[in-house]
Amino acid sequence: MARPRKPLLSRERIVGTARALVDSEGLAAVSTRRLAAELGVSGPSLYNHFRTKDQILEAVADSVSAQVDLSMFEAADPRDWRTALHDWAVSYRAALTLHPNIVPVLASGPGRRPAGLRLADAVFGAMVDAGWPAAQATSIGALMRYFIMGSALGSFAGGFVDDEAAYDPADYPHLGQAHLLADRQQVIDERAFEAGLQALLDGLALQYEQVASRA
Repeated sequence: MARPRKPLLSRERIVGTARALVDSEGLAAVSTRRLAAELGVSGPSLYNHFRTKDQILEAVADSVSAQVDLSMFEAADPRDWRTALHDWAVSYRAALTLHPNIVPVLASGPGRRPAGLRLADAVFGAMVDAGWPAAQATSIGALMRYFIMGSALGSFAGGFVDDEAAYDPADYPHLGQAHLLADRQQVIDERAFEAGLQALLDGLALQYEQVASRA
C-alpha cells in the first residue's frame, strides 16, 4: 500500500499555521524551527517561501487585514461616507478581536502588505470621492486606524480584577463597582467602542459641513 503523501507546503499553510500560533501563544511563539515542527517539514524548506520570521509575521498580519470587509467603499454601494466608515470600523475591529496578538504588527502600518494597502486605498479613495480634500482624507484614515487599533490593544474592562478588596473606598471612593467590570468585559468594551466611534463620526460630520460650505 502506498504511503499517504504529506500535504504540499505552501505560503497559505505556513501563514495559517503561524496565525494559529500567534493567536494561541503570541508573537514570541513563532520561529522557523517551531513552524517547521508544526508543519512536519524541515526548517530550510520554509525558506522557499519566506526568508525571515519577520516576513512570516508580515504575511500573518496581512491575512488578518484581508478579513476586513471593504464592500461599503465600492462605487455601487449606496452607503454614504459616514455609514461606510462606521461599518468598516466595526468589521475591522471584529477582525482584530479574533486575532489580538497580531495587532502590534498591524499597528506599524501597511508597509508593503497588499491587503493592508488595499484597505488604505479603499478608505482614502472613498473619502476623496465623497468630497473630502485629500489632506483631510489622509487624516481620517489615520485617526480611524488609531482608534480601531487602540481599541484592540487591550480591554478596558478586563484591566480590573474581580476582587472587591482591591478597591478600598478610602483610596478609590468612586470604584466601588470596579470588581464587577471583568465579568461584563465584552459588553462594556463593545459599548465603549460604539460610543467612541459615534462621537468620532459626529465630529467628522461637523467638519464635513464646513468642507461642503467652502466648496
